Formats: sequence, C-alpha cells, structure tokens
Amino acid sequence: MTDFLRPSRALLPLLFVLLACVPFAAAAAQQPFWTSFFARILVYAIAASALNLALGYGGLVSFGHALFLGVGAYAVALPAFHGIGSGWVHLLFCLAGGAAVALVIGAISLRTSGMAFIMITLAFAQMGYFLLVSLKVYGGDDGLPLAAPSRFGALDLGSAPVLYGAAWAVLLALTWWMSRLRAAPFGMALRAARQNARRVDAMGLQSRRLQLAAFTLSGTACALAGALLANLNAFVSPSSMSWSVSGELIVMVVLGGIGTVAGPVVGALVFLGLEEGLKGVTEHWMVLFGPLIVLMALFGRRGIVGWIEALELSRWPARAGTGRGRR
Repeated sequence: MTDFLRPSRALLPLLFVLLACVPFAAAAAQQPFWTSFFARILVYAIAASALNLALGYGGLVSFGHALFLGVGAYAVALPAFHGIGSGWVHLLFCLAGGAAVALVIGAISLRTSGMAFIMITLAFAQMGYFLLVSLKVYGGDDGLPLAAPSRFGALDLGSAPVLYGAAWAVLLALTWWMSRLRAAPFGMALRAARQNARRVDAMGLQSRRLQLAAFTLSGTACALAGALLANLNAFVSPSSMSWSVSGELIVMVVLGGIGTVAGPVVGALVFLGLEEGLKGVTEHWMVLFGPLIVLMALFGRRGIVGWIEALELSRWPARAGTGRGRR
C-alpha cells in the first residue's frame, strides 16, 4: 500500500476536501443550516487544535482555554459596539489580546504543575467570566449582540458562506503549521520537555520557556477561533468563557487523538456531530451523550486517530510503522 493510500495519511486530505464541499452541497439542497453548522465545527476544530499545541505537544492540561475563546469573541464585539467594523482592527485586537492574556497567564501558571496548573488556569478563566458578567454596559450576563460583522474590504464575515471559507482556510493553515511544527526543532524540544523537563533543562533548552511559548501561541490561535465564533453567532456572551466550554475542548482533543495533527479536527467533527444527531432523536440527549463519550474514551484510549493508526499497524506492519504518529 502506498503512503498516500494509508488511512492515517489520507484522513486529513479527505476531511478537508469533504469540508470544502459542504457549502456547495448545502446550497444545492437549499439547506443553509448545514453551512452554519459545519462552520461551527470548523471554528471549534481551530480552538481544539490550538489547545492541542499546549495539551498534546506540551503536556499542559489547561482547563481555562475558554478564556481565550472569549477574549477573541469580545475583541470583535467591543470595537463593533463602539462603531468600529474593520475586520483588520478586530483581528489586531484579537491576536494582541489573546497573546497578551496567554503570556501573563502562562507566566504565572507555569510556576506550578499538575493539578495546581489545572486549577490556576481554571481560576483565570472564571475571573474573566465574572469580569464580563459585571460589565453591564456590555450586556453583562445577558451577552451582547454583534453590532457589525468583521469586514475585510469586500469580504463580510456576516455572510455564512464567507465565514465558512475563512474558517476553512484558517483551519487548513493551522493544521499545516501544526504538522510542520511537530517535526521542527521547537516542536521536538517541546515534546521532549513534556516527557522529561529536567533532561531538557540539562541540555540548556529551558523547558519553561518552551512551554510558555507554546501556551502563548495556543492562546493566540484560540482567540482567533473566538473572533470567528462571534461573527458566526452574531452574538457574544460570558458563557463562552465557562469551565464547561474548556472541558468540551479537552474532550474533543482526547476523543480525536491527543498529540496528533488530525485528532482535534476529527474530535470536533465527531463531538459536535454526535451532539447534533442525538438532539434530533430525543430531548434528553445528554443522557445518551455522556455514556457514549465515556465508552469511546475507554475503548479508544489513544483517540480515534490513534485507533486508526493501531488498526493500520496491525494490517500493514511493515509500512504503517514508518509513519506512525505523524497524523
């Protein structure tokens, strides 16, 4: 079997081709809902991929990444509230705000490890949540409708097909960058720090700086997902910073395959697709959704991508082992 035809190698290209066809299929079927629904999947796939950089590559179990999602969303909503509709300004606020907040939180949180790190990141996210709840001028707990979508010249992210194309392109670029980063010196050093930080420090690479850089990049990319989410919903709310959203992102990464490039994309697709499917079956969908996620975690500890790679290794051991773990 050629490398391209191996399931683990063909998975990502196939997914992106199929996702690119969604708006055209939805338009042909006169079902615009599917464009919006899959746009939401793309946005959360971006956020999950961003988390995967810190969690999968760096071993940083952050339970507060929803904060960066909220920072990106409000970086669009607050300028729009004050009459600024330029997408370039929104993007500048989003990236600068996400990077600054992630840098500060990372610098403080990385002084700890393990459960303490988890709790500190969660605490920061809750602080952001309650701060925005207290700002009644911007809607407080009720949220804030988006006064104007982000406009990049002739491109208006208030249009679902345009936003879908933008989210697809961002996810493609982020996925490509993650695949390159995995084999780059920074990525290899970061993964080494996850395994044994003391040895990395002994080599003079300073594991904490590597982890801080990864955490900052992760938060910035997650803020970009938040900016897209604000345009998709035409509404922002402090609830986007809640601990449950951070938990969902972690589940997406683990479900798809932690530390793999394709894992967050697959995880977001399965998680949100399963949720939507069960909602169409029963109003008590959460009763079924929870046990299904638990069963997937028990029988696929390496995630869906890891299960595909294990199956491939068992069927084509001579060839599968050469590319194992790349996707």
